[in-house]
Amino acid sequence: MQPLHTHTTPRIAGRKRVERMRKLLALLADRAQQAPLTLDELVAELGVSKATLRRDLVVLEDERLVVRTHGGVRAGEGGSVQIPVRLRSAQTSETKQAIARAAARLIPAGEPHTVAVCGGTTTAEVIRALRHRTGLTVITNALPLAVEACTWSKVRVIITGGLVRSHSLQAVGPLSQGTFNLFTLATAVLGADGVSAEHGVTTHDEAEARATAAMIARANRVIVVADGTKIGKATSAAVAELTQVDDLVTDANADAAELDRIRGAGVNVHLA
Repeated sequence: MQPLHTHTTPRIAGRKRVERMRKLLALLADRAQQAPLTLDELVAELGVSKATLRRDLVVLEDERLVVRTHGGVRAGEGGSVQIPVRLRSAQTSETKQAIARAAARLIPAGEPHTVAVCGGTTTAEVIRALRHRTGLTVITNALPLAVEACTWSKVRVIITGGLVRSHSLQAVGPLSQGTFNLFTLATAVLGADGVSAEHGVTTHDEAEARATAAMIARANRVIVVADGTKIGKATSAAVAELTQVDDLVTDANADAAELDRIRGAGVNVHLA
């Protein structure tokens, strides 16, 4: 008998669709206190057909990120512009993989090493690049990464407790923060939604930011991995000041002037 599939089955979106959804949510968030956007307005802004827009809205409504009204749509409660991890592309871009390989080279080989890592497509690629290292212990609050890494014979995996966020599948709260506080961490690897000389490392979710901050506080070395589109940007939740960051690994598309300012704050910048 074939298994039944319900609306809870994860749906993986391609990168172009994810970016389109993110733009759609950002447009709605900007209009949070105003009248809903009409379908015609969204079609014009996004440059897609009504049929494509309706398919995107069905997915986003299932995730309670939008509310469809008569002839229009408005942001769901909270007005998040984050795309849930289960809707993101299963395939990581070559740029992110190159960033991950460069970050992995910064982590010493041939000796026991404890790496703490938060959730994210680029941070997951860093740990994948380390999967054949001996003596590696990974501590994470990211459920998808823990599930994958525990199948690797050479890697020891420790997962934090905590409340699991539906968007990111990361555990947050006092239990998660407390687990990180139990260890002395050789390296912390974190992603970001924004990295700037003025605002430091930022993300969209305050609870996730607090869990990552606890991880950073216990680490001897902090490596931030972020593609060039994140450089110079700042989002709502502060994760770390640049004085807490040892290395930033990004790509050549990052704003050169902003990278110079980040270097001026004492961060080692590596281009993948």
